[in-house]
Amino acid sequence: MIRSLIKITLYILLLLVSSACGGFLDEGTQTPTLEPSNTTTASAEQAPATEEIVTAAISLETETPTPGPSPTSTLTETPTPTETTANPRIFPNPDSYEWRLIARGLNRPIGLANAGDDSGRLFILEQAGIIRILGEEQLLAEPFLDITDRVGCCGERGLLGLAFHPQYSENGFFFVNYTDLSGDTVIARFQASEDINRADPVSEVKLLIVEQPYGNHNGGSLAFGLDGYLYIGLGDGGSGGDPLGNGQNTNTLLGKILRLDVDQGDPYAIPPDNPFAQGGGAPEVWAYGLRNPWRFSFDRLTGELLIGDVGQGSWEEIDYLPASNPGGVNFGWNYKEGNQPYGSTGAPGNIELTDPVAVYGRDQGYSVTGGVVYRGEQMPEWQGIYFYGDYGSGLIWGLLRVEDGAWQSRVLFETGASLTSFGENESGEVFFVSYQGDLYQLVYR
Repeated sequence: MIRSLIKITLYILLLLVSSACGGFLDEGTQTPTLEPSNTTTASAEQAPATEEIVTAAISLETETPTPGPSPTSTLTETPTPTETTANPRIFPNPDSYEWRLIARGLNRPIGLANAGDDSGRLFILEQAGIIRILGEEQLLAEPFLDITDRVGCCGERGLLGLAFHPQYSENGFFFVNYTDLSGDTVIARFQASEDINRADPVSEVKLLIVEQPYGNHNGGSLAFGLDGYLYIGLGDGGSGGDPLGNGQNTNTLLGKILRLDVDQGDPYAIPPDNPFAQGGGAPEVWAYGLRNPWRFSFDRLTGELLIGDVGQGSWEEIDYLPASNPGGVNFGWNYKEGNQPYGSTGAPGNIELTDPVAVYGRDQGYSVTGGVVYRGEQMPEWQGIYFYGDYGSGLIWGLLRVEDGAWQSRVLFETGASLTSFGENESGEVFFVSYQGDLYQLVYR
């Protein structure tokens, strides 16, 4: 208990000195320890400290906080290893699992992806503009791509997103989201060279350049949906409180999820079923009302979209779209933060807003890092559970939807790490990277 009180005290002190509006990548170091948590409940911005990261999960005595309006937690049970469901009903006991250190020595890692090419490789984004390869549990010395000459870093800027084309094995195309030397967002396509472990830095084709009015809230995520289209997450442009009103302005690309057909057009085409393809807003826009969708992902089995949207000063949120959704959804920023009103005016009565499926307050973190749905084979009891975390507190949650349609979320692990991104390998096993420079995988203890 003494150890817990010390950690809670340090975390409160950290919150007092952190910025309310900010980004997730302020420089520094943070003390990591990997532990399961018994805390129940349902932000990405700031703060890395120095101490050796331990790989074993250690039981920690905790007290249950009172988080405000968030989903109800469930009792924990451990299913048999043969139980596999697309929609689980219970959370496995986290004491039976640990986040195992796989690699270290990375420089500001903030993303990871696989190429879907049966190579078994993981590709890790380093913020300054480098993509590294982890192959056979060993980091390759030479980078896959080095574009530090054109990337503006750091803070909330840098090389922020990576997505491989669904036909990467045939065409060698992959896409990145980076901040250029002028501070603007660039969405670009690159191509692999004949050496499968090296990309060609001169193969760049810029698809989209988005002017950024401020240095924060750039978003960053890229992902291909099961429909074959490229989805792009952009923040509201920065400052605090969305002073330019970008989140609710459908004519701007900021504060949105975009949807592009990168297999047609020059350099891309608009999918004909995009909600504003025929007018009423920018044709690239798929969803809006977002503050800073730092990380989002598609469930590889169902095609459902889950978005971690970083909050302003009180609430962090996870947003959800079913695969059947036609787009045009308004997630509420800056009329709402989380599921609570933001500001004094509120939303007009004729606007339909979609609330998040999970929220948490500043007692549990201040910068949400959206994650991934587990679809691996090694631990079938986790099937269908969505992992997400917080950059500031290092907590990792699980999120599931029960039979009556209600969402339930539970804190599963207390890592102490500065969680910048989750990812999955080709077989669906789950990893995360910390800003301290380490890569972890969820495994049995």
